[in-house]
Amino acid sequence: MLNAVTPSFDERIQQITQARLAVLRDGKSVPGMLADPWIERSWQRCMASGKRPEQGVSFDVLAPQTARRTEEANHVLVQAARPVLEKLGQAIASTRYFAILTNAHGVVVDVNGPIDRHDRRAELITRIGVDLSEESVGTTAIGAALNELKPVWLHRGEHFFNANASYSCAGAPLFGPDGRCVGMLDVTGIDAVERPELKHLVLQSARNIENALMPRNPKGLVVRLNWSGQSLGEDADGIICIDRDGYFTGANQAARQMVSALQPGPSASLHCSDLFAMHPDLLFNAAKGDAMGYPQRIEVPLWSGLRLHALPIGQGANSSAPAPDARSAPAPAVPLKDVETALIRKAVSDAHGNVMKAARTLGISRATVYRRLGVKPK
Repeated sequence: MLNAVTPSFDERIQQITQARLAVLRDGKSVPGMLADPWIERSWQRCMASGKRPEQGVSFDVLAPQTARRTEEANHVLVQAARPVLEKLGQAIASTRYFAILTNAHGVVVDVNGPIDRHDRRAELITRIGVDLSEESVGTTAIGAALNELKPVWLHRGEHFFNANASYSCAGAPLFGPDGRCVGMLDVTGIDAVERPELKHLVLQSARNIENALMPRNPKGLVVRLNWSGQSLGEDADGIICIDRDGYFTGANQAARQMVSALQPGPSASLHCSDLFAMHPDLLFNAAKGDAMGYPQRIEVPLWSGLRLHALPIGQGANSSAPAPDARSAPAPAVPLKDVETALIRKAVSDAHGNVMKAARTLGISRATVYRRLGVKPK
């Protein structure tokens, strides 16, 4: 039954070959024949820029002066990624795959894993400073991850240039604390068995690198977030950093997916009261810890009405994991009355003090707004 739905190696290569002929030779789209539609989009961009599949690939390395500037500009990324790259290299040590880290322009800034330096195809693409962008080497997982800003898998002939048909690769973009793409992580094999599951491994590793890139402010907080029922302190946590005044200074991708106010892109002027329907002091008080000094897990309401569990940790402490008992400790809930009052205050503020407008927005009476805010009607 599995063989009926999963193409064999020869069938996959034949599918890719047919798609190449249809798109690159005849200019026809072949829906469903390629693994993902972005591959055809990349091929079309390459063709539009004057590239042809039969051309050679030079794998140019940056000039020494430019390479030095690139190294300096990406020092923080490389240092944050290195421990993750080492673990990734160990995970793929028994395969014919190796890891490549690039900056946001597709220039290699670090590598790891079982690289066969006697194989020129491996040597060419693992030199620090080599440009592996789509503009330079055509369709690759590196160029695709940076163009599509999503994890990708690319196998052999799905590369644009014929000369790159021996490579198979998985890639995932890397996002900095401000939400901008800062680079990508790639795992490449040469004449290797197709392993699309590597896309998941690369994505997990990319998220670990993003967590390591989070800002460190000894006077602020790191707030780890997750949904009820999920453990806090894992790599899948959302992470938000706020300064001593409660202003947002950075977030990882998981946090941006959990908290809609962080979407899209950078949100540097946000206060944590814009993110959570609660007073910021509750986060700072929880970070001070219980009688034993352990940070306390609390429940935080979002303005949407959804609730998350949070573990606020003072950045002077070890914020990489929660205190031993923080995962099992119950999360104190913010009283529903306080959440509703906060929602009403926000609606009045958004309405620039127009209580009637705020009441209509919330679907409640004007008298209820005045009563919950503890003021007399005008």
